Amino acid sequence: MKSSARVVVIGGGVVGASVLYHLTKAGWTDVVLVERKELTAGSTWHAAGGMHTLNGDPNVARLQQYTVNLYKEIEKESGQNCGIHLPGGIQLADTPERLDWLKMAHARGRYLGMKMEIISIKEAKVLNPLLEEKYFVGALYDEDEGSVDPYGVTHAYAICAKNRGAEVYTNTWVTALNHRPDGTWDVITDKDHTIHAEHVVNAGGLWAREVGRMCGIELPVLAMEHHYLMTEPMEEVIEFNRVNGKELPHMIDFAGEIYARQEGQSILLGTYEQNNRPWSPKETPWDFVFQLLPHDLERIAPELERGFAHFPAVGRAGIKKFVNGPFTFSPDGNPLVGPIKGMPGMWSACAVMAGLSQGGGVGLSLANWMVHGDPGADIWGMDVARYGDFATLEYTNAKVRENYSRRFRITFPNEELAAARPLHTTPIYDRLLDHNAVMGAGFGLEHPLWFQDKDKEPIEDVTFYRSNAFKNVGEESRAVRERVGFSEASNFAKYKVSGAGSAAWLQSLFTNALPKIGRTVLTAMLNPEGKIVGEFSISRIGEEEFFLFGS
Repeated sequence: MKSSARVVVIGGGVVGASVLYHLTKAGWTDVVLVERKELTAGSTWHAAGGMHTLNGDPNVARLQQYTVNLYKEIEKESGQNCGIHLPGGIQLADTPERLDWLKMAHARGRYLGMKMEIISIKEAKVLNPLLEEKYFVGALYDEDEGSVDPYGVTHAYAICAKNRGAEVYTNTWVTALNHRPDGTWDVITDKDHTIHAEHVVNAGGLWAREVGRMCGIELPVLAMEHHYLMTEPMEEVIEFNRVNGKELPHMIDFAGEIYARQEGQSILLGTYEQNNRPWSPKETPWDFVFQLLPHDLERIAPELERGFAHFPAVGRAGIKKFVNGPFTFSPDGNPLVGPIKGMPGMWSACAVMAGLSQGGGVGLSLANWMVHGDPGADIWGMDVARYGDFATLEYTNAKVRENYSRRFRITFPNEELAAARPLHTTPIYDRLLDHNAVMGAGFGLEHPLWFQDKDKEPIEDVTFYRSNAFKNVGEESRAVRERVGFSEASNFAKYKVSGAGSAAWLQSLFTNALPKIGRTVLTAMLNPEGKIVGEFSISRIGEEEFFLFGS
């Protein structure tokens, strides 16, 4: 075992192995992965294995597309069978609103070069005869949807990385982390051995909180129980395979809150139930290895009933087995990726709930960030920095449960979700409510979005079209342009920049000309490659003195 390494990756699931692979591919070969037991021993081994490119965030969708396309490459390079199946997938819409959402996803996907098409339910029925047409109004077909073997993928990443010089230490438990004054790290293991590292990556999965606590941080991560079932072999599946010479495409049924795919001659069907349950909400037991949880059919019965109605042949089939295993989620369901603030050399790659869809993209982004100083794309939706001290255990529990229950729900533009609110408020919060403010929340802080008429409930309609905010926001905009108004800026990041050379330095960062003294401009900030990284309002209060407000 090495006594020093450039990078130590903690955690041998699919995400940790992907990070190791991408670091070596980027040229950093003095890297090691440390796994407490065996590769995949946490939640990777029991994952359903599904993968798809569809995501509401186009930047995340692009990374999912990258992940799906990567599997054939690592399978060929490693010689490890990844169990790749690409029969395509059907996303089923039960309402016009859901179909609108799929149409938007289709437009984004085509822009990104994805092989997607909006299809009718009759066309969907031809592709997958198991569905009951009367429950749906349209669908999206994604050619690049399928499944992989989680064990095979994880080992393929590891083999490729080891072939480039990386080392993998299994049955080695990291028990402590020590941050040296020079910014480097001591990674202390149960083998009475310490690895000195420039960088540490927390890919701890189910134990990401515990690894975070070793260096004094509380990551907003919660494990949730997640069920799927496997039917006995089905004649309908066997006949479809015989006649068509291919597998059934995957299905996501948003109304039923279920997903389904072919597994052998059977159907694997999983649920995201409303009556969900966190697992081990305060700390994860270290002796939980290659284990499952007792299934709870009563709790998932409503989703199963809808699923069996929407896919009657599945309801008639015998059930071979149930699987209930824990997966980790962040409060908004997206991964926690990137550098840990105030801790040079400490990186996060955890809460990757959709590890087989996103693991490759997470590894690529983090490796780019570590090696080149930039993730290579706008991945704010996955950046660990989007959470701060406000994300307590109580907050995380409430938001994760809310997000889990909405896994297959539409989140509309400008929609604000209610869980764990209000958390923090400003001194004028009550006055804003008195004026019927429609409130939003950012970084745990309540802030006004717009003001509703006095006789109406302060809520914005959820829609893809013009909402009830349009008239009021127009009146507010005219009032500020033609007269004067106040804007609540407590929810903005605020900076003061002053001293000799301040103006020249700021001008090198922003696209707009700096304002005159006493004036304000709105401008974009650029990174060294000339890409936009944020939007700021700059107020000039002196020749070399500025206030910056960032959203």
